[in-house]
Amino acid sequence: MNKYTDLSPKLMELADLCKKNTVIDPELYAKYDVKRGLRDISGKGVLTGLTEICEILSYSLVDNDYVPCEGKLYYRGVDVEQIIQGFMLEQRFGFEEVAYLLLFGNLPTKDKLQDFTHLLEDYRELPPSFVRDIIMKAPSKDMMNTLARSVLTLYSYDEKAEDISMENVLRQSLQLISVFPLLSVYGYQASSHYHYGNSLVIHPPKEGLSTAENILYMLRPNMMYTELEAKILDIALVLHAEHGGGNNSTFTTHVVTSSGTDTYSSVAASLGSLKGPKHGGANIKVMQMFDDMKENIKDWADEEEISEYLRNLLNKNAFDKSGLIYGMGHAVYSISDPRANVLKQYVRSLSEEKGLMKEFGLYEMVERLAPEIIASERKMYKGVSANVDFYSGFVYHMLDLPKELYTPIFAIARITGWSAHRLEELNNAGKIIRPAYKSVSKHRNYVSMVERAE
Repeated sequence: MNKYTDLSPKLMELADLCKKNTVIDPELYAKYDVKRGLRDISGKGVLTGLTEICEILSYSLVDNDYVPCEGKLYYRGVDVEQIIQGFMLEQRFGFEEVAYLLLFGNLPTKDKLQDFTHLLEDYRELPPSFVRDIIMKAPSKDMMNTLARSVLTLYSYDEKAEDISMENVLRQSLQLISVFPLLSVYGYQASSHYHYGNSLVIHPPKEGLSTAENILYMLRPNMMYTELEAKILDIALVLHAEHGGGNNSTFTTHVVTSSGTDTYSSVAASLGSLKGPKHGGANIKVMQMFDDMKENIKDWADEEEISEYLRNLLNKNAFDKSGLIYGMGHAVYSISDPRANVLKQYVRSLSEEKGLMKEFGLYEMVERLAPEIIASERKMYKGVSANVDFYSGFVYHMLDLPKELYTPIFAIARITGWSAHRLEELNNAGKIIRPAYKSVSKHRNYVSMVERAE
């Protein structure tokens, strides 16, 4: 018996006691008007702060009524779809430009972008022996835990780790943005070698390559990739770079930053949030769901067969019995998620290059059928559409990225948004964030040991 991991009868007894005494009557939430998840019943979030970094539009105001509209996403007031159209027309990579925009508030000139890119390249290096002493030692099977451990360890290499001046936090943020691809890819390579016996391949990043290019360059044994592969990964990074102050991991950034803690602790906390399958880990669930779907559906073009499978999902009779169609619906968007719309435009091209048009057709079919089936089976308070996770997992699959890196790639992108929000929180010197929780337990008298019932 392993006392550290096995569940003993005594522990199971305590767990049952814990479950019994942590149940709150659901009706009390309505009684006290508690916005569970800090959202109302229609999905509209409770206003807890102000930001200039990002705006999400899912409703328009018509005659003082909120009317659902096509989703829009703005980085520092600039439409993300326009940003992507802009750098794609000019045959450039866009993630570094977006990082500059999010951090400093304006689109960079050619010279400023070049200087910024060179600064990131200068920082794209880990401390001496860090790979050997930290990443290679006791590698985890979960890359998000590996990433968090590496970030916390970098604290020890920083002589100004506790300095939360704007200048120092910006320096730390830029360094973390630069090394996140290395920490993620190297962490995966170490885990793949030690846990699964695969060859250990460590490629240093190459000067002159974009973030997206370097991820593929460092990850693949032959360091080869196509231009289309790198550009679509770059677009995925741009779309995941930021999503407002209210998403779970960025709100975590604000909450932890407001306490005055150091950058490494703040980022590690946000990584812990992003790891969750309800947040950054959602695209893995989408992929697993489609794997199960492909095994159980004979004809991928048969609407009736696909519809029946989707109904079984909702009725907890298929896949993981959760009652969810993963990749469908979003806490904010109702009619459409602009990130999913943008990604889909390029998924078709990559599907053609990879010879996976049949699989792409299955995704399109599910995207079309799922909202109708959800509406017929469930009581809905807002619209349902495909979210960014619906297609991002398929993109990563076509790029031959291991599933272990799906969420870390999200983190590689989102560290830019976290950094921008951390700097904004510090610069506005607000109060420590402390929302209220109402206690609904009854007061009771202390009972002496001899009088307590078994």
